[in-house]
Amino acid sequence: MIRCIAMDDEPLALEQLVSYIKKVPYLSLAAACQDAWEAMRAIEKEPVDAIFADINMPDLNGLEFLRSLVTRPVTVFTTAYSEYAIDGYKVNAVDFLLKPFSFDEFLTAADRVRRQVELQTAASAPDQTQHGKDVIYVKADYKMHRIDTADIIYVEAMSEYVRIYTTGAARPLTALCSMKRMEELLPADRFLRIHKSYIVNMSLIKSLNKTSIQVTEEKFIPIGDAYRPTLLDFINNSIVGK
Repeated sequence: MIRCIAMDDEPLALEQLVSYIKKVPYLSLAAACQDAWEAMRAIEKEPVDAIFADINMPDLNGLEFLRSLVTRPVTVFTTAYSEYAIDGYKVNAVDFLLKPFSFDEFLTAADRVRRQVELQTAASAPDQTQHGKDVIYVKADYKMHRIDTADIIYVEAMSEYVRIYTTGAARPLTALCSMKRMEELLPADRFLRIHKSYIVNMSLIKSLNKTSIQVTEEKFIPIGDAYRPTLLDFINNSIVGK
């Protein structure tokens, strides 16, 4: 869940913002604040991931408030004044909502917040050893999934996302992650990247030939030319009989 603060000095606008936040399953409202000082106290009590904040606030406006923070949460600004938009992006706000805005517009901004939080989480995760992990945790479908790496059949790249195919699952899990990061997480003694778009669990493959590897009864994965030498080394070190 993404913990967030709603901030607006207008009670009706704040009420609408809170209602929108509560409709989004991956957002969790940490506090609803009518001024920047109240928001500061909330953040000091417990850090948040994101802020939906009006810019035109009394005493300390939304822009000044954000600049005052040592660690800045992912921010979406809301305002009735379009001239603030450029200033909002100067402080790296991920979106700018011009009042009055619809729930659909809010949902688009919330999705940008989600993507940014996931990117920051992935970037700040500690590096793993070259041996990888026996268990990984995957954010998908608005929840965290625990996966034994031994159950992963293969991983497929889909732009900035990956699809993780596991034994016994009817469909893959789709998560925001790079293939490089997946290579770091998965045990190198079992998992091998055989194509720019595929990482395979070599302990679960059915068969292989010069051009492809069979991972299930129906699925054959092509072997990329750039990855063939590494694959051959892996196979040669595991051959029984001559």
